[in-house]
Amino acid sequence: MQYKIPVQIENEDPIFLGLSLRQLMILMIGFSFAYLIFTSLEPNIGPEIALIPSGIVAIIALLIAIFKQYEMTFVPFVLALILLNSFSRERRWEQWVDSFQPIDVWFLVTTEAKKKDSIDLREKMDTMQELQEKLKKI
Repeated sequence: MQYKIPVQIENEDPIFLGLSLRQLMILMIGFSFAYLIFTSLEPNIGPEIALIPSGIVAIIALLIAIFKQYEMTFVPFVLALILLNSFSRERRWEQWVDSFQPIDVWFLVTTEAKKKDSIDLREKMDTMQELQEKLKKI
C-alpha cells in the first residue's frame, strides 16, 4: 500500500480570515494583554488615554502575528538578527552549507576549531605506511 507524503508539510493552514492557528494564538494572547492594560488603566486615567498603551500592545501583537520575512516567522528572524549582529566578524559563508538551522542558531564554530577537526592526508598516509610495515614484520 502506498501513501502520499505531503510536500508542503511545514506550511501552516489558514483557519480563520487567512490566519493560521499559531497566528490566532499570538493575536489572542496579545489582545488579552491589551485588554488587561486597558481595564487596569481605564478607571484611573479615562478610556481615551488608556486606549493608547493598550492599542500599542495590540498593534505589536498584530505585527508579530503576521510577520514573515525570508520564509521565517518573527522569533527565528529576531534570533538570526541577534546572531548576525553579535558574531558578524566570526561568521563565514560557505558554499553548500545551510545558513539557517533552528537548532544551530546559537552554535558557532571558529576557523581554528575547523582546522583542528580537519584530517591531514599526509598524516593519514604516514600512519597507513607504518601500519603496513608493522603488519609485514608480523
